Amino acid sequence: MNDTISGLFITGTDTGVGKTYVASGIATALTRRYVDVGVMKPAESGCSMRAGRPVPKDALRLMKAACVKDPLSLVNPYRFRRPLAPAIAAALERKTMDPVKIINAFHLLSTRHDFMIVEGAGGIMVPLSEKYTYLDLAQRMGLPVLIVARPDLGTINHTLLTIAALRGFTIPIAGVVINYAQDVKSGLAEKTNPAVIEKMSGIRIAGIISHGSESFEDLLDGIMQ
Repeated sequence: MNDTISGLFITGTDTGVGKTYVASGIATALTRRYVDVGVMKPAESGCSMRAGRPVPKDALRLMKAACVKDPLSLVNPYRFRRPLAPAIAAALERKTMDPVKIINAFHLLSTRHDFMIVEGAGGIMVPLSEKYTYLDLAQRMGLPVLIVARPDLGTINHTLLTIAALRGFTIPIAGVVINYAQDVKSGLAEKTNPAVIEKMSGIRIAGIISHGSESFEDLLDGIMQ
């Protein structure tokens, strides 16, 4: 493992690309290598309700994958019922999110674990508040960003735009993961997209995850090399 990497900030090119699936898989692969992994989902929307409280299933899945028992208030400082961008979901519930609270939770978790996995929501430009996005958060946390992309038509544009946004903030990019979140047959677009993304961006494809795969060892090696 590359000891200079102390964590990953995982973003997507869009919603529904399988960020939690990839983040959980990486966390599990690291724990199997006896790495002390901490996880964080700063804000989660679209939560189911139980006894009047929102249940953050993505955050709980990350915690299970990493085998951590940190307080949920640190792992997931903000959670909302409506499946909207966190800033919008918060506004509809007449709540506000404080980036400082998220950063403080991140720093505290970082002192408890050797490696941190932080999962965003949707894409890198999704707002946490009126003028604060996940791009701002990623820059503040100082972790290299792993981009999870869909395999099909349109992913070249979405992935290159995400890379451009990160480079605009001089944020290091750990690579791109092509994730088959849906069980689809590979066509010409799916077969050619990875090479085009690499050639146009200069960012390597760290791995391609087939639908339903439970093995993330090769992806982990691709990220850490």
